[in-house]
Amino acid sequence: MNGGGGAAAVGTGVHGRRRGRRLRPGRQALLNDLLPRLRITLPESGRRLDPTALFPTPVEDVWLEVGFGAGEHLAAQAAAHPAFGLIGCEVFVDGIAGLLARLEEAGLANVRIFDDDARLLLGALPEACLGRIFLLFPDPWPKKRHHKRRLINTEVLDALARVLKDGAEVWFASDHAGYVRWTQESFLGHDAFCRPARSGPGEPPGGWIATRYEKKARARGAECAYLRFRRRPRARGYCRQSP
Repeated sequence: MNGGGGAAAVGTGVHGRRRGRRLRPGRQALLNDLLPRLRITLPESGRRLDPTALFPTPVEDVWLEVGFGAGEHLAAQAAAHPAFGLIGCEVFVDGIAGLLARLEEAGLANVRIFDDDARLLLGALPEACLGRIFLLFPDPWPKKRHHKRRLINTEVLDALARVLKDGAEVWFASDHAGYVRWTQESFLGHDAFCRPARSGPGEPPGGWIATRYEKKARARGAECAYLRFRRRPRARGYCRQSP
């Protein structure tokens, strides 16, 4: 199962349908009217996109969620951190419409949306510009022949390492044990990442906001794992352990 949409937002391509059932008129109106105001347009080739300039007022930091699903986590983070700018990547129209409805209802102005392959956005961002990245319940693509479609791969890890600030973290969650092992091995095998102290997979970190998919997974008895990976300092090449 795909809890957040991550595999659709970045990876080896977009798999599956971008649009599900016909949207209700109100949500279609949000796509027509609100999405164009929040949509991120990439600059011309060779130029970088300043993420802090996307928001109407200055922001203290910028966080990114890759594959935000129905948008409940992204909207909750935006509400909890009004001084931060939040960027969400998602290609499925139903999820985008769900996020837009939450933003309008809560009056949130600190969210921007990229509705295409997140690799394109990552490639346009400048180095060391993001303070956190969320990869929550992406599709595990459990069949071996589909592993190449998984969100976590060397190309994506290189891109995440480039755009994260020194000491910034990636927060990952999954209810698929095989994908959890894959993710741990991939991140910890990459020179740019290490695991902070006391960041085992058993319990979510402080400030965690549960996704709708996560709640459903726990209700059916699935065991969820929570992983954090820290961007090593570029100049020193070591990972300072958290207290």
